[in-house]
Amino acid sequence: MNPNSSTPDAPERQFVLGQGLQATILATAEETDGHLDLMDCVQPPGAATPLHMHTRYEERYWVISGSMRVWAGQDQVTMGPGDYYVIPTNVPHMVRFGPEGARALVFSSPAGFAQLVARAGTPAHLATTETELDTELFMAVTTELGDVVLGPPGTTPAELAEPPH
Repeated sequence: MNPNSSTPDAPERQFVLGQGLQATILATAEETDGHLDLMDCVQPPGAATPLHMHTRYEERYWVISGSMRVWAGQDQVTMGPGDYYVIPTNVPHMVRFGPEGARALVFSSPAGFAQLVARAGTPAHLATTETELDTELFMAVTTELGDVVLGPPGTTPAELAEPPH
């Protein structure tokens, strides 16, 4: 994609994952020689990611509005507007979004997460209130990109480490 041919509000840069994440891709791997990608992401109130880790890129959050709580390895961090947090590669993590949801800039370095959103998401202009996440496609793409899903949404790294009852 030519960086001068598409603006962030262009339909080909706007995606949804299921009924949760709304993402606008601001910078792609192609535009940054693979160094990073950047997205403007909005999550609804109370949404949570699956427990997962990235084996090929680190993830960075900068909160614009709302709040979010990050469980990353042994860390538990509550973030609000202006807060920034880095999740290194190979660290199990989960994010839960606050009662008002959250809007954050999400960077991955080297680039990777925006590709997952673009390939497994639904173009925003095609999404409806009934749009569901294509779990099979999501898992295929996430695995190809080196991401590992470790537990369902809301599972924290500490719960992963607990012995079974």
